[in-house]
Amino acid sequence: MPTIILFTKIKAKKELVFDLSRSIDLHKISAQKTDEKAIAGRKSGLIELDETVTWRAKHLGVYQNFTSKVTGFRPSEYFADKMISGAFKSFKHEHFFSHENNTTTLVDVMEFVSPLGFLGKFIDFLFLKKYMKQFLIERNNTIKLYAETDKWRQII
Repeated sequence: MPTIILFTKIKAKKELVFDLSRSIDLHKISAQKTDEKAIAGRKSGLIELDETVTWRAKHLGVYQNFTSKVTGFRPSEYFADKMISGAFKSFKHEHFFSHENNTTTLVDVMEFVSPLGFLGKFIDFLFLKKYMKQFLIERNNTIKLYAETDKWRQII
């Protein structure tokens, strides 16, 4: 199972980084390259425990729908979302937040299993893990930009 662990340092309050990380509106901004749109469930605002969102996006040249549900939630500390329908065999994304010396550390742990058995594992190895990591980096760079400037006021 491919696992991506990403650490992002953000000079902002932990509560702000937490809220920006679960903002549907900021996710749309960070994923403009893939034309992501929330089409069902929570379509804007801050996603909460047990809520779902269905995204429609163009990944790897193909439009796909992906529905996730927030399955774990501790305000300003942690939240997790899990795919309930979509292209992956399984998909889980955990978000951890800590704060020290005026800096919030956002730790993403993403685990996924591609469909198609051995062929899926080969695709993971060839490019999918790298593609997913770059998607997360772009997302976190957007969170960082908004949190470290007044741009967050446009979202929250």
